Amino acid sequence: MVLAENFSRINNADKFDIFLSHSYLDSNEILGLKLEFEAAGFSVYVDWVVDKGLDRTKVDRQTAATLRTRLKQCRCLVYAFTENSQSSVWMPWELGYFDAFKNKVAVLPILQTSRAGFEYVGQEYLGLYPYAFHATAKGGNGSELIWVCTAPETYKQFKGWLNGQ
Repeated sequence: MVLAENFSRINNADKFDIFLSHSYLDSNEILGLKLEFEAAGFSVYVDWVVDKGLDRTKVDRQTAATLRTRLKQCRCLVYAFTENSQSSVWMPWELGYFDAFKNKVAVLPILQTSRAGFEYVGQEYLGLYPYAFHATAKGGNGSELIWVCTAPETYKQFKGWLNGQ
């Protein structure tokens, strides 16, 4: 009964550009990141925003089933890497599931302090994935864009990366 009610809340027609995998301990930063992606024209799934009744503190079949459905409705997964990521029980699971299912993952390091010339090298298995970052567009109007580093010295705008360009 409870499982049926949980699935009735999920609209299988919903589609999102981004599944934002994160630690709930970073909720303020994640909400800001969600708004930033949306301002750039992307739709973003954040579990506690879209599925308010979902209890992420429980590792159970019900929560996993909901997350599987939502992961399948997303075009990519952005892994918001922070100091709190290591304490998340769901982030590694979401990453592994999505990578196996769609293979469209980017790690977005969120640092406490900004360092000039920062280049993310990854931590353990996270180094296997491209990483996303903000930078000002050259030769343009100086607007901030989201970029994805897919290989050393190879950068794509997020939209192009998402669309497979």
